[in-house]
Amino acid sequence: MSERNLQEDDVRRIIKEETQGAGEAPPDPGIGDPAPLGLAAFALTTFVLSLFNAGLLSEAGEPVVFSLGLFYGGLAQFAAGMWEFKNKNTFGATAFTSYGAFWLAFWGLEQFYASDIPPTALEVGLGWILIAWGIFTAYMWVGSFKVNTAVMVVFLLLATTFFLLGFGDLLGASGIGVIGGYVGLATAIAAWYASAAVVINTNFGRTVLPVGAPS
Repeated sequence: MSERNLQEDDVRRIIKEETQGAGEAPPDPGIGDPAPLGLAAFALTTFVLSLFNAGLLSEAGEPVVFSLGLFYGGLAQFAAGMWEFKNKNTFGATAFTSYGAFWLAFWGLEQFYASDIPPTALEVGLGWILIAWGIFTAYMWVGSFKVNTAVMVVFLLLATTFFLLGFGDLLGASGIGVIGGYVGLATAIAAWYASAAVVINTNFGRTVLPVGAPS
């Protein structure tokens, strides 16, 4: 080995020891777990919208969901998805980015386009959109088998919610939509639980809220 190569090796060794200590593992460049943020943003926004879908709140107040959907369910959850890419979590990145975009699209539709679409055409269009999201959620549910039981329950309930709401709109059956609203409430509660489990278990350094093993 040449003298120049030996000098370069010495320089790299000195830099490594100065930055991490001799024999130590490289510093972890990772970030905090974005999953509880994504789950919480999804849960809260879904909970409020589901109160209207279930008929527990008057439709006149539904616009309160739009701002929430833009900033929390949309932007915050979308950001969580981007951070999951940083963590090399393909499942989490796909889920949070997609559902964040769902809420952004929901806000955009109501803000800019819904008033220009005939009611019947809007209802049919929304029905197919919700069914399409149900299909996406169904295969994400299969992917969730390797996450944990709590997340599996969230995706199962969410897929059911989308299909109920979608077919309710397509068939003009408000009763099906109301059932979808109640399942949406259960979905939100399940997502809150999954979010709380990560936050609480991490902070306490032990399992306080069990999430179940992957399938």
